[in-house]
Amino acid sequence: MASADPAEWHEQISAALEVERFEVDLFRSQSLWVPTRARGVFGGQVISQALVSATNSVDPAFGLHSLHCYFLSSASASTPIVYFVERLRDGRSYLSRAVKALQNGRVIFMMMCSFQKPEPWQPSGQWGMPSGVPPPEECQLEEDRYAALLKHDGVHPKIQKIYREFINERLRSPIAIKVAVENDTAIGSMPRFMYWMQARDIPAYEAPFQKCILSYMSDLYLLGAASRTLGLERFSKGPNATSMTSTIDHSICFYDDTFDCGDWLLYVMASPRASSGRAIVYGQLYSRNGTLVAVTTQEGVVRADRRGPVEAKL
Repeated sequence: MASADPAEWHEQISAALEVERFEVDLFRSQSLWVPTRARGVFGGQVISQALVSATNSVDPAFGLHSLHCYFLSSASASTPIVYFVERLRDGRSYLSRAVKALQNGRVIFMMMCSFQKPEPWQPSGQWGMPSGVPPPEECQLEEDRYAALLKHDGVHPKIQKIYREFINERLRSPIAIKVAVENDTAIGSMPRFMYWMQARDIPAYEAPFQKCILSYMSDLYLLGAASRTLGLERFSKGPNATSMTSTIDHSICFYDDTFDCGDWLLYVMASPRASSGRAIVYGQLYSRNGTLVAVTTQEGVVRADRRGPVEAKL
């Protein structure tokens, strides 16, 4: 049973991802979490719950290798989300599933995912892990970083309130986050932002659930890399202030079945293009030993606090 306090229920990643099966291919969320100052339920939770639902319909001999999803509308935390899994194809090497998330009679999210029988005898290669990144033991937890900012002189009371909200959220999150590299900008290249992420206090889960946890992680801070690349500020006013960010679509490709989200993963993010109120971000997740575990892509609405020309009235 869910805790009376959704925030407490969300502190355990296993609880945050849990769904109830009430028909063969129908599942229902057990808890939903809205981040501080967000418009709706955290997208990573919706992705991971949809993936848990899809994985329950798949032969364990097949492992998830990719997912692609669209966020059609913000989800409310006041009503459970129902996940409908459609079995599109069961082949000898690949299986395909579609998941529709419904709330209050409307489709709010759609995901396609594909599962493969592993072929470890095939050749492999990868982009190397960025060099010079400090290990997680030398980096500061986000809640500690905000606590240090609170001690600075002259912090406006409204900003102090925001910092305290983020500290509380980070302390209660099932995912620990540390800034690894604030802004890695080489001459002539795009800025990169790097974070260490770890699921707090989890047992040694098997690969299918590890991928569900990573899917939850993959939505943390990702679209923020686009705002930061554009130089938009979160807590200010004017043309360089962020007025809105919201995910449109999200994808993950997995290339490893041995990673552990209970250990630190390095999330490297870069946003190569933004225009017309949209931006795209690419991400790579590396295990501590340098294995490129997964590659992510996300496009979202990224708007500054600027108004377009007024349309003439007929």
